[in-house]
Amino acid sequence: MKRTFHPLIPALLAAMTLAPATLAQDSHSSQQADFQVQTFTEGLEHPWALAFLPDGRMLVTERPGRLRILERDGTLTPEPVPGAPEVAARGQGGLLDVALHPDFESNRLIYLSHSIFGENGMTTAVSRARFENNRLEGLERIFTAEPFSGTTRHFGSRLAFDRDGYLFITVGDRGEKDRAQDIDDHAGSLIRLHGDGSIPEDNPFVGQEDARPEIFSYGHRNPQGLALHPETGVLWEHEHGPRGGDEVNIPRKGLNYGWPVITYGMAYSGGTIGEGTEKEGMEQPLHYWTPSIAPSGMAFYDGDRFPEWRGDLFVGALAMTHLTRLEIEGEEIVDEERLLEERGQRIRAVRSGPEGCLYVVIDDSDAEILRLVPAE
Repeated sequence: MKRTFHPLIPALLAAMTLAPATLAQDSHSSQQADFQVQTFTEGLEHPWALAFLPDGRMLVTERPGRLRILERDGTLTPEPVPGAPEVAARGQGGLLDVALHPDFESNRLIYLSHSIFGENGMTTAVSRARFENNRLEGLERIFTAEPFSGTTRHFGSRLAFDRDGYLFITVGDRGEKDRAQDIDDHAGSLIRLHGDGSIPEDNPFVGQEDARPEIFSYGHRNPQGLALHPETGVLWEHEHGPRGGDEVNIPRKGLNYGWPVITYGMAYSGGTIGEGTEKEGMEQPLHYWTPSIAPSGMAFYDGDRFPEWRGDLFVGALAMTHLTRLEIEGEEIVDEERLLEERGQRIRAVRSGPEGCLYVVIDDSDAEILRLVPAE
């Protein structure tokens, strides 16, 4: 497997590994590896996402609207990064995902997904800016999901770049489920753009009347997980179901993933939704959870410190408060294991670190970021 590292990264790996992130530490065993859980940092307010800078530091979003810098030793800088976008921090909205441009080392661009207010309510937006001297410069909005809605939930908002440099953005159905089947509506879809916000000419609905040309796939409920397979480069996605029916999918160009016509979940009232679990012209999930685990965040492990986990997919769970490890063969999920259940913490995001550790972002008003390291 080919990996590309910033020139500074190899010199930083040992320092990161030995960083004094041991405020608390306990040992665990999984089916394939023994590991310890370290409290890497604490004192965050509803953190939502984590991104690694080439120098080994990290950027962390807090849902109320702050972008924070986390030093390599786990120290959280006291002041937020200046220049972040104004956000609509209401309900499930706020400052959400953060991602670096693939050419960050030369262009210094970072991307932030967030909710915004408008005359007709709220929506999902994406802004980009240059990260210079620990501040954001030249902030510009490159995507706004249309139309706005009066609801305060299901913003989606995960970001990922693929190997061709396309930016993918998840947009939830905003709690208005029928919108996910309307391709003249961004809600309930996966968006594909160039890094400057322009629309790729080969997007599936370009030139089609009554369709949004930014849409890549649709029929999604509330996708909050997005990750590239480290070997194949294929994009994987997961989304919240209602009462059951959380899904893992591989989103393909122009395809319909069924919500709310087909689902393995049910209404919160206990009633049925849609027409069943299958329908011609609508895609089946690779994997689903019933009852719901409320998945948020996902990452393929591609490091060297846990060779037994290499290629496994890790998914955070909010409702079931655990970290799920999924074993993958090709494009099939063949086994599942639940980790960290005894901690009872809502997991919002998970990332595979450049030094081979696994980072887990807890969602709480006074939250931690955990680091999983091999057992001594």
